[in-house]
Parts: sequence; structure tokens; C-alpha cells
Amino acid sequence: MKIDIITLFPDMFEPVLGTSIVGRARERGLLDLRLINPRDFTTDKHRTVDDRPFGGGPGMVLKAAPLYAAIESARQPASRVVCLSPQGRRFDAAAARRLSHEKHLILICGHYEGIDERVLRHCDEEISIGDFVLTGGELAAMMVTDAVTRLLPGVLKKPEATARESFEGGLLEHPQYTRPRVWKGRHVPKVLLGGDHQRISQWQSRAAQRITRKKRPDLQSIQA
Repeated sequence: MKIDIITLFPDMFEPVLGTSIVGRARERGLLDLRLINPRDFTTDKHRTVDDRPFGGGPGMVLKAAPLYAAIESARQPASRVVCLSPQGRRFDAAAARRLSHEKHLILICGHYEGIDERVLRHCDEEISIGDFVLTGGELAAMMVTDAVTRLLPGVLKKPEATARESFEGGLLEHPQYTRPRVWKGRHVPKVLLGGDHQRISQWQSRAAQRITRKKRPDLQSIQA
């Protein structure tokens, strides 16, 4: 997969997307990641990318022309252009899986008070990571990139692991334990120590349902 991220702050990305699973995916050629700065598409000596909003307001708005030029510099026939925005549809496990099937993603990081609305006509969708406002879309773009990358074929050593994670099938993941068997007086459930894989699977399924009812009952209401 190829992902182009349009951002005013490209230096933010390498410390995060150059390490762990995403970093290894890039090293192995499973993810082609490129950072594009809209300032490189300005035409004035100050490389201006923002201006005051028409109608007034407390902040600045990203100008349409540099953003559009940045998008078009990366756009290909198979590209899907995604704007990270608090006004977008909520990003979830299903959205990550859907985007992981794309050949090329262009992620647009907004900043300041947002972007000129006219640019959105050249985007395929808007995505939000939650009902809150960030300084810019950079952190959101990192989260989307991470969530999508780990679903790509060959990225994880055990790809079947993603089928049992939280939010798959509308449930949270079952509790996990490791050594020691007893810690601060609390024991690992005996069923996990017996080696009976059928009983373990049944326990995990019941535990996932129980923990979902306790922590995220809204997930079950969505499924219903």
C-alpha cells in the first residue's frame, strides 16, 4: 500500500511511523509512506498557506490552492483522498479494514481553524477519530496509518490475531494474562493453564461478552 500524508509538520511523523510495526512494514516494502508539505506548492516568497476567514473569526484557515496542488501532486487513478476532520465520520475498526483494501491513500491534515471548504469537493471522505478537537490532523493521520498498516497482508507474523482483537464482531477482546501465574495474590484463571483449547476458546468468548457488557455496553446496542 501507498500512503501520502499532506501536512505542514512532516517532522512529527518519523518518530512514530518509523518504529514498531509500521516502521518494519516500511522496511519490508509493504508500506510506501510519503510526507507532502503544502508549503512546497505556494507561490509567494513567504510560502503562505493560511489566511483570515471571510466573515471573521478568531483563527486562520488553510488556503485552498496549496492544499489542492499538494493533493493533485500525489493523486493517482486508484487514490482515495481522506480529510482528517472533527466533522467526519467516526473512525473505527470497520473503517480501518475498509481502508486497508485501498491501493493508495492520501491523508490530509488540517490545522488552525480548518481548511477552505472548497477543497473538500476534491476529497472522497472525511474521517474523525473522536468528538474532540486537536491542534491539527497529524496525530489523527498517525492513528489511521497505524490501524490500517497492521491489517495489510504480511505485516503481522500471525495475521489471524486481528480477528480476535477488540471491536471485531462487536466485542471487546477477552482478558489476557502472562507469567507469573500468581501476582499480588491474584491467580490466572485455571482454564487457561489446562491446555484444553476448546474450553479455552469457550472461556475467551464468554469473557469477551462479559467485559463488553461491563465496559462498553454501547457496542452491543449498536450490534443489535
